[in-house]
Amino acid sequence: MVTNHNNEIPEGFKMTELGLLPEEWEVLRLGRIAEVKYGKANPKDDGQIPVVGSGGVFSGTSIPLVDYPTIVIGRKGTAGKVWLFLSPCYPSDTTFYLQWKSNIDVTFLFAFMLLNPLSGEHAKTTLPSLQKPYLENMIVPLPPILEQRTIAYVLSTIQRAIEAQDKLIAAARELKKSLMRHLFTYGPVPLSEAEHVPLKETDIGPLPEHWEVVQLENLMKLRTENVLPKNVPDMRYVGLEHMDTGEMKLQRWGTTEEVRSAKSRFYQEDILYGKLRPYLDKAALAEWEGVCSTDILVFTPDRDTALPDYLSGLLHTKRFVEHAISTTSGVNHPRTSWSSIKSFAAPYPPLPEQQEIASILSTVDKKIETEQNRKASLQTLFETMLHQLMTGKVRVKELSLTENMNKIDNNNSSGAYK
Repeated sequence: MVTNHNNEIPEGFKMTELGLLPEEWEVLRLGRIAEVKYGKANPKDDGQIPVVGSGGVFSGTSIPLVDYPTIVIGRKGTAGKVWLFLSPCYPSDTTFYLQWKSNIDVTFLFAFMLLNPLSGEHAKTTLPSLQKPYLENMIVPLPPILEQRTIAYVLSTIQRAIEAQDKLIAAARELKKSLMRHLFTYGPVPLSEAEHVPLKETDIGPLPEHWEVVQLENLMKLRTENVLPKNVPDMRYVGLEHMDTGEMKLQRWGTTEEVRSAKSRFYQEDILYGKLRPYLDKAALAEWEGVCSTDILVFTPDRDTALPDYLSGLLHTKRFVEHAISTTSGVNHPRTSWSSIKSFAAPYPPLPEQQEIASILSTVDKKIETEQNRKASLQTLFETMLHQLMTGKVRVKELSLTENMNKIDNNNSSGAYK
């Protein structure tokens, strides 16, 4: 890019209300491009046409209010939230939608509005409410229509890749659930050999003949050590917000500088279990020491009888989650307790089989983590490209669609897109 040293504006660019933009791009108010229309009251019938409110789709109807591609904008509540609909929809009375006055790529404009979200905070009401004039006066950049379409194609392709990753992650999680049912019933044998495993009837259902059934308190104990955060500065802190549903390992944490009151102490290979709202299924093996919320129970495994990785998986089984839910007390903040769950009847295989079960679950967890990392990389790419394309710092007008995709592939590996 060549810079004009007289006015500091790069060659081929101009200064606009949105900052530097390519010379051939227009800058217009949204009201010039589209008519801002109010959504209507919720329809009474049912159907397949999505009814969308300020928080997204919440029901269906048989007759659309809008039969052309549009952008729906939250007017009340989740004010400023935008939703793209390329097929017929029914915007409710808590939203605005756009009816086009000029030729524009709807996906391009949607991407710009994602990058520059509006809010209803300016209305100064108890409930955030986006005002129509505020939306009509939103300033948007308009490249030539071909460049709009190409930008939209590039961003849509990345978005489709993110959606594909979501499906892979969901499939891996379903596989894990199926595996857990199999492993905690038949043991670490291939699915094809399950029918050949000699089983016995127990109080908790069929189990391999050589397995036992023991109470949870025979496999682990409750750790009751407490500590003031100020006495362990810079140590990692785990709250319920750092624990992910169904995950056996910790991926996030805070520090003791963020908390003040006494917390529970835990050590490497302890198991952290969220006793608040146990239906959230939060249990994780600690791979390092730290402190945690008192809404988290800390278990120390009896290493002579049970492996920490096996126990971490056991606490995620459907039967244990249902047992924990059945023992809760409290309406607004239902909690279980160690005294309530320690008598849980647990399947107890020999240590070598515990190790095999833990290893299989770990392999699936690594697969899920890999797919999550790929999704995170694609999300970062999307955000970067969104900013670069919408400001003209990266141009696509002279590139074919195939070339655009090749540039994206190269960007994944090199971090460059030119």
